[in-house]
Amino acid sequence: MDLIEIADKERLSREDAAARLRDLADALARNNEVVFERGGMQITVHVPDEVNLKLEVEIGDEESELEIELTW
Repeated sequence: MDLIEIADKERLSREDAAARLRDLADALARNNEVVFERGGMQITVHVPDEVNLKLEVEIGDEESELEIELTW
């Protein structure tokens, strides 16, 4: 299978970012798949019952980063 990569970056309010994360969390809790829509395309990602969760925090003088990664 070919690698499919979708990168999307946008500026949101903290509340909107939290809502987006809640939607993703709800989809993961309800189903074994998550559906993304970008540019008129619909991509379904099948997610197994167990995943690896990586949480990374970087704090800098000018910018900070919180990265959440799921792999399986």
